[in-house]
Formats: sequence, C-alpha cells, structure tokens
Amino acid sequence: MSGTGAGAGIGRQRIATASILSYLMPKALIFFITIGSLVASYMILINVIFNFHTQINIDPVVLRPKNLRHSVATRRPFHVAMTASDGEYNKWQCRIAYYWYKKVRDLPGSEMGGFTRILHSGQSDELMNEIPTFVVNPLPPGQDQGYVVLNRPWAFVQWLQEAKIKEEYVLMAEPDHVFVKPMPNLAHGSIPAAYNFFYITPVKNEKIIRKYYPMDPITSIDPIGNSPVIIKKSILKIIAPTWMNVSMKMKNDPETDETFGWVLEMYGYAVASALHGIRYILRPDFMVQPPFDQTLGGSFIIHYTYGNDYNAKGELTYGVIGDWRFDKRSYTASRLPRNLTLPPPGVPETVVTLVQKINEATANIPNWDS
Repeated sequence: MSGTGAGAGIGRQRIATASILSYLMPKALIFFITIGSLVASYMILINVIFNFHTQINIDPVVLRPKNLRHSVATRRPFHVAMTASDGEYNKWQCRIAYYWYKKVRDLPGSEMGGFTRILHSGQSDELMNEIPTFVVNPLPPGQDQGYVVLNRPWAFVQWLQEAKIKEEYVLMAEPDHVFVKPMPNLAHGSIPAAYNFFYITPVKNEKIIRKYYPMDPITSIDPIGNSPVIIKKSILKIIAPTWMNVSMKMKNDPETDETFGWVLEMYGYAVASALHGIRYILRPDFMVQPPFDQTLGGSFIIHYTYGNDYNAKGELTYGVIGDWRFDKRSYTASRLPRNLTLPPPGVPETVVTLVQKINEATANIPNWDS
C-alpha cells in the first residue's frame, strides 16, 4: 500500500493488524494503563505549562498571551493535515479545501507550510496525484460502530509515528474547511491555539467527564475539538494515543455515547489534552460557521458543517428546507455540481462567500466532472 505526503512521498503499508490490536484490544485495559501513566506525569506537565504561561503574561480569560502580536519575530510554518475517508463525499470536499489552501498559502502573512490528506482507507485512490496524501489503516471492522470520525485519532497516531514533515507545528483541519485568507501560526511557542466551540461544555457534563478525567478542576478542560487546532507536532504526538483511547472508551460507554453523539471524538480530544496538562489559546476568529456566523470578520476559515436554508426574501428557515439551500449532505453519494446557484439578496456574507468560493474552486479544479 502506498501514499504520497507533503515532504513524505508515498507511504508503505504501515501498521500490521497486530499493531492495531495492541492499541485497541482489550480497550479497557489499555485505557486504564494510559490513565495510570498520565496521572504520574500530570503534575510535572502542569508545572511546566504553568511556568511557561507565567513567563509570557497570559490573559486568564482565553489563555491568550497578551504580548502575542509582538513576541514572535521569525516565521514558524505549520503543516496542514486533514483526515479523510475514500468516499465521494469526502473526496469533493478535500479537493475544494486543497484548492483554497494553495490559493492562500503563499500570500503575505501566511505561515502555512506543506499539506497532507491522511487517508484512512488503507489503500490509495484516484486523488493521490492531485492532493499530497499519506495512506493509513482504518480501524478494524466494527470498531468504529458506524461512527466514522472515530478513525480520526487513530489516523493521526499512525501518521505522527511514520510520516516525515519538516514543519514543527501542525494545523489539524477538516475536509469541509475553506481557507478565506492567509493564516499565520496562531500558536505561541508550546501553547497551541484552538477554536472554542459553544457546544463543548465540560462543566455542564461534569458527571460524565469524571469517568475519564479524575483531576481537578474540571475547568482545566478547554471547550475545543481537535480541529481547527495549531499545535507543536511533538505535543500532538503525546496527546494522540490518549485521544484515541479516551474516544474509544467514550464510544463504548452507552451513557457517554448517547450524551455526546456526533461530538464525542471532540470531547475525547479535549479530555486527552487536559490529561496531559495542555491548555489552549482560544481563538474565536479561527473560523466562522454559517449560517449562524453572519460576517467573516477577521476569520481564516469557513466551516460549512451546517445546512443553509433561506426563503426568497433571504430569511433563514433553519430546520425547514428553504427556497434556496446549500447543505453538503445533499451530496453524500455524488459529486457536488459546478456553478451552484447564488443565494437570494439579504443572505449573510458568510453564506454568499462560501458559495462563491466553492464555485470558483469547482470551476478551476481540472476534471471536476469526470
């Protein structure tokens, strides 16, 4: 099996089935062994992070260094990495994401480095020559229990073990991300940067979180997922196996699975980070999510995870199919068509810009319709 990676080239078949099972079977035993080792190192890691924060003058509200704009003099490139399956739904999104990455990568203000699609299908596909790709193994059959996102942490574990990239930092992105402007490195030294999600609420869900995070305070868990995040590769390499084990444990607990649903793996990443004493610079300007974010402001990414429905007057009809709509889920089994109809007058800037950028990408990507 092979794949191509930015600076890495086509990878070989990486992890034998026995290696996979060493992570996953028996899951409960592996998880508790991991927790035991983490508790032993927890106070050391906390002290390191605390001392580092103190030295650079941290804003306690969002953990953002107050001297952020003036403290970094040298360029700190980061590698853009996104996991993907081999389904048509993921393929067209990855092609659009890679198009816009290339458009903004070399513009002034950018610290964007190489790009890798981490393909967790276990085999190459027809996009290998279009998008730099590194092939990894999926979870064994049945392990994701129909929750395909559970392959994400396992894919990163494999990629971090075997891929060779020159950048010190990694941006974990997703296929449904559109870069709207050049992105600098939002991390500060060893303090990673992340988008803060309003629906990741560890304090509200403390009863469940305590199954996986025995330390205090619960507010040490940031309201984040794994993406978008800019983080040192060395730190991510420490977090990733714990992220995988915690997410697996959560999925196998019926109460946790029912409560967290499709954001379960995001909670897994947030908890794994806290177990290692890692806190994040929270960046609301990391991305916007239409239709609820209506203006771009200074954001770097449009994340089109939600459906967008509007009537002819340009009024949002969320939950009801509108006269005009764009929802990525309408194209789960077929390729997105070119030249989408623009929304009616009155629709927010974020939605209009999203459709314009998708149309530009599909018009310019070779062989889009073939």
